[in-house]
Amino acid sequence: MHKGTLYIVATPIGNLQDITIRAIETLKSCEYIVCEDTRVAAKLFRSVGVKGDKMLISYFEHNEDRRIPNILNTLKNGKDVALISDSGTPGISDPGFRLVRECLKEEIRVVSIPGPSALISALVSSGLPTDKFIFLGFLPQKEVNRLKLLKNLKKSLSLVESTVIIYVSPHKVGKTFQSIEEVFGDIEVVIARELTKVFEEVKKDRISNFMSVYEKKNPKGELVVLFSLKSS
Repeated sequence: MHKGTLYIVATPIGNLQDITIRAIETLKSCEYIVCEDTRVAAKLFRSVGVKGDKMLISYFEHNEDRRIPNILNTLKNGKDVALISDSGTPGISDPGFRLVRECLKEEIRVVSIPGPSALISALVSSGLPTDKFIFLGFLPQKEVNRLKLLKNLKKSLSLVESTVIIYVSPHKVGKTFQSIEEVFGDIEVVIARELTKVFEEVKKDRISNFMSVYEKKNPKGELVVLFSLKSS
């Protein structure tokens, strides 16, 4: 039996006009859509003209292992499946890579439909070196693990100078910045927030100054934090 194809479809990170023509066509052609939140997916579909007759499969961190066998079975039965996240490119700090890995093991075709990614948008807007970068996603929740990671990062940066990119949840800004400052000192960092939205902000300052601002009020939405130790 002919197997279906898994399409990894990037969706807007804020501005709905950023979705590609190819992404819309793929979502229209696939009967099955794997998504983090069916309500977010339905809102996206209405905005880009995708009919509401799709089979939406909820797929997030806590049900990932349970959902994968069903998705594989759908693909093996010849159905094409599109994987989307709430925003951006699936698999980047979102569920996805385990499904892709299992599809490849089963010799199921996987196709990436490229598009928006917060880390790339932040990097090219930051004014920091773009030739080499390290993406850490969200740092560990436990302080001891967070500091260990950052200390290892510092060692690696002494060998390969790279721009560092980190995702930070709004309610974890204080603890994250404290850990960065403890390991690297009061360095300059770039904060990118509300990317592609009306109040988009990309700002560079000492981490201590950002800490004094955000200790009074948490930022709205997730932040992308970037820094480089290169002298020039």
